[in-house]
Amino acid sequence: MIDAPYILFLGDAVDPLAAKVAQGIRDWRPDYAKAQFRLPGCNADMGLPDMTMEEAVAAGIKTVVIGVANRGGHISPEWVAALEGALVAGMDIASGLHNLLLDEGALVAAAQMHGRTLHDVRIPTVAYPIANGKKRSGKRVLAVGTDCSVGKMYTAIAMEREMHARNMKATFRATGQTGILITGGGVPLDAVIADFMAGAVEYLTPNNDEDHWDIIEGQGSLFHASYSGVTMALIHGGQPDALILAHEPTRKHMRGLPDYQLPSLEELRNVSLTMARVVNPDCEVIGVSVNTAKLSEDEANAYLADLESRLGLPCIDPFRQGAGRLVDALT
Repeated sequence: MIDAPYILFLGDAVDPLAAKVAQGIRDWRPDYAKAQFRLPGCNADMGLPDMTMEEAVAAGIKTVVIGVANRGGHISPEWVAALEGALVAGMDIASGLHNLLLDEGALVAAAQMHGRTLHDVRIPTVAYPIANGKKRSGKRVLAVGTDCSVGKMYTAIAMEREMHARNMKATFRATGQTGILITGGGVPLDAVIADFMAGAVEYLTPNNDEDHWDIIEGQGSLFHASYSGVTMALIHGGQPDALILAHEPTRKHMRGLPDYQLPSLEELRNVSLTMARVVNPDCEVIGVSVNTAKLSEDEANAYLADLESRLGLPCIDPFRQGAGRLVDALT
């Protein structure tokens, strides 16, 4: 178990999106997120009090959570001194990066010396099976995106909260580091060996009551040259009954790939449905989730209205407006 509350380590994040782990925790577990720590040159701000490691301990904070998700998921050499200082001060460290805390000799030595714990949440803890493609009972919904980091996880969590408010049977199934840190469990899908990724999603979403919905956290994009594989595993392993298209309308190019443009939502709908119907011929696209954080209220409303007219689907920002219409579309 990771002890709360947390100080969110933003390091030298190049922009707010690079600190998406911290943002997810701040937005969905505000009771855990008590402070932030930033290095010089950091371009992210969660709006939390800035504290030193010593101040955080004095405030009762138990764990430093690395809130940065940089390309490649590595622990920067510039971070190590600050993280070592956290261990010396008396806190644990939790990370979802590909570069494991347990591979950092200085941090391992400091943790041992000071009796602290290093939590690497991106280590698979189950021997996952190879997917068999067999139909499972229960229902499943998955958000697929025009790009990475467009709001797929936010969509899923917002839908779970709305469904619980309606006394519906629903479970958010975390598949990435932020979702796991928010909920305390799940499958770190992009750390699973490729042959077993779809099987891991089958394992995560087993047989269930016929009126129960698994809300699967989406990852990557079928159109992203770097991360399409994890999306395909979610589609084929998840066998979704419903797909939600996720989009961020101000993107100029694919995240991390300036030579690649985002697909249209029509292209995303058509390709995703083709792939999903390989394992579930009855799958349908039921709505569109739009991350309007960079739009004003009027701009967001106008964009969503135009998009809804064009696609003939409910188009909403579930974080800004609530997920009610997406849930309505499931029933």
